[in-house]
Amino acid sequence: MKHKVNSLTLSGTAIMLSLVVLFSGFKASEPPSDIKWKQLFNGKNLKGWDMKIRKHKFKENYGNTFRVENGNLEVRYDQYGDKFDEQFGHLFFNKPYSYYLIGVEYRFVGEQVKDGPGWAFRNSGIMIHGQDPETMTRNQDFPNSIEVQLLGGSGKGERPTANLCTPGTQYVKDGKVIKTHCITSGSKTFNGDQWVRVEVLVLGDSLVVHYVNGEEVLRYQRPQLDPIGDEAEGKLLKGGTISLQSESHPVDFRKVEIIDLEKYANDPVKLKAVIAQLMSEKRVAKQ
Repeated sequence: MKHKVNSLTLSGTAIMLSLVVLFSGFKASEPPSDIKWKQLFNGKNLKGWDMKIRKHKFKENYGNTFRVENGNLEVRYDQYGDKFDEQFGHLFFNKPYSYYLIGVEYRFVGEQVKDGPGWAFRNSGIMIHGQDPETMTRNQDFPNSIEVQLLGGSGKGERPTANLCTPGTQYVKDGKVIKTHCITSGSKTFNGDQWVRVEVLVLGDSLVVHYVNGEEVLRYQRPQLDPIGDEAEGKLLKGGTISLQSESHPVDFRKVEIIDLEKYANDPVKLKAVIAQLMSEKRVAKQ
């Protein structure tokens, strides 16, 4: 069915969930006591992760781009030779997710590769609702996904993080389909090599909310693939892969953790209670 932009509505469940995050004082039934973070990165190796780097085969870690040193998941380019050559890469966790809260702590370090594109300076990302990397072509630069863009400051002016970019996708915000490739969040700028914590609340195809050091900075609804033909909306994204980017600037990740909310997806009351509890705790990256 063809959807018209001015008639977009969220499902009743999505509306209720939106209200939960808006009103932090919300109280519902007692949340479960077993809410625990699962570590997707174990601090020792890349177990559970597979890479896809442009111009290379799936699982080929060209130039040892993704590595673990000193307990950090590092993205490096020192073995690339003289040029980056637009070899954008992504490190995929080997399990897809649909309803969850993911937390990532990162910092930018060192200098960008000489021929890295200007826009990729101190730039990385968390890709959510992504395509299966085995379906990516050898020369494909980015998976179809929703990108939570991670940026570091340049030391001059404002450069917020946890922005939103849309390779092969679009979304709904304030009742309108948004086709703009990237929009900025309301976060502050983080200069230097300081650690930053970004969290993303993902509720299937209904709601996505970005947080930086415990503060909400962006929210939107109905993540979806780009439409075909003259349709206003594309296929809704109910779930998909999670991946971390390599875009030509060295970056460290010291924590990648998740709370899987899938078991509460069909129980709005309990889901609201869990989210209210999680959002009442302000988690900030320690330096």
